[in-house]
Amino acid sequence: MSAHMYGLLAEFPNADALCAAAKQAREHGYTRAEAYSPFSIEGLDEVLGSVPDRVAFWTLVGGLLGGAGTYFLQWYAAVVDYPINVGGRPLHSWPAFIPATFEITILGAAVAAVLAMLIQNGLPRLYHPLFEVAEFELASRNRFFLCLPAHDPVFAPGPARALLEDLQPMLLREVPG
Repeated sequence: MSAHMYGLLAEFPNADALCAAAKQAREHGYTRAEAYSPFSIEGLDEVLGSVPDRVAFWTLVGGLLGGAGTYFLQWYAAVVDYPINVGGRPLHSWPAFIPATFEITILGAAVAAVLAMLIQNGLPRLYHPLFEVAEFELASRNRFFLCLPAHDPVFAPGPARALLEDLQPMLLREVPG
């Protein structure tokens, strides 16, 4: 592995060719291959062996914490800290606590979902070594790329280059690290 190499980047003409290339890379033991395309490709996550995301879990946690925290705050203020008898109503008048609890539950879930998504995606990322490859800007328009990163346990420059050349990519570039 070159000390200043991020990996090898191959460009493919369409989504089917990218999926086939990703499948070949996976069959050759590459567990950290990265695919880039202008749109979501069904089944590509499974081919690459991506881990399931945890955004839904953290959204639930954020909503539960927001709702429980808001309800507790209202209960504590009305019952323990500053009880006021208004018109003979009970101090723990739960129907009055529901609107604020609902709103903060939704807010907590939304904030947690956005934060979980950003953390899982590694964002904000202002720089990535792939930005050094001029053709990579087409990944957001109409091209499909597969990168075999040098930090993959089975990566070796010669065999990785041979594997990608056998897949007949439109372009094959070494990505500087």
